[in-house]
Amino acid sequence: MMSRVRLYLKLARFDHWIKQVFILPGIVIAVALMGLENHTFSLPLVRVILGVIATCLIASANYVMNEWLDARYDAFHPTKKNRPAVAHNLNPALIITEYILFCVVGFVLALIAKSSALLWLLAALWLMGILYNVPPIRLKEIAYVDVLSESVNNAIRLLIGWFLVATTKAPPVSIVFGYWMGGAFLMAAKRFAEYRMIGDAKVAGQYRRSFMHYSEKSLLISAFFYALLAVFFCGIFMIKYKIELLIAIPFLCGLFCFYLYICYKPDSSAQRPEHLFAEKGLILYLALFISLLCVLMFVHIPALQVLLEPIMVGR
Repeated sequence: MMSRVRLYLKLARFDHWIKQVFILPGIVIAVALMGLENHTFSLPLVRVILGVIATCLIASANYVMNEWLDARYDAFHPTKKNRPAVAHNLNPALIITEYILFCVVGFVLALIAKSSALLWLLAALWLMGILYNVPPIRLKEIAYVDVLSESVNNAIRLLIGWFLVATTKAPPVSIVFGYWMGGAFLMAAKRFAEYRMIGDAKVAGQYRRSFMHYSEKSLLISAFFYALLAVFFCGIFMIKYKIELLIAIPFLCGLFCFYLYICYKPDSSAQRPEHLFAEKGLILYLALFISLLCVLMFVHIPALQVLLEPIMVGR
């Protein structure tokens, strides 16, 4: 009985809850910007905790739906064929019940948190799960749209973090788009690593129909494009709100390059972002990068102001 229960709970991918760490930058940015305007600003800790847990539950609901609807496609994947929905005969009624429970509890927690923005954003996260997984729309089967529609969840998580803290103001559009494009880079890199591991275009197309229209070259170029857009939008945010952060741009570019390097490893961790903690070099680089951002938030370098001055060069 317990082993059967574990199979159904595996559908919820609790190990993927680590992805909710993408909420944290939204909280940090809101605290930083609100703190600059109001020195008495305080963090609503209870609302933040409830919001993070609610997001985890809605994400798990989407994972349950994903595993059930993808079972016949995952059978063609070298590792995903071992997922419970593929390898075991599970009861659809119980899967639907599990899905509904995660949804209900998640939205109830959002109501308890008393944040209308959180409720709407969780509804958006839930809706993206429907559009991404459920026929006849099933955005995951459309090349390039699959990456952009899945990575928009990154932007939603950023917004969740922001509105858990700042309830009266919207975040800068530039950082929202930068975060979205950063997520698109990660997703395109994941597709690239998957395509390389499968190693057979026909089998890859059976596993994921969007792969019929991809190649290693197109996936790599698209990942590069998304990285450029992420740097562009983040640069706009940095110039407008804290120009000292521009010093971190070369290190951000290095982070994208480091991630692409990992994508070339056999059975790359980029296919399973929840396992990236095993990449000690990446984690160390990321820790140093975040430390640099924190330092730059609290320093003032007057010499950088010259970048904001409209200087005309001529005879």
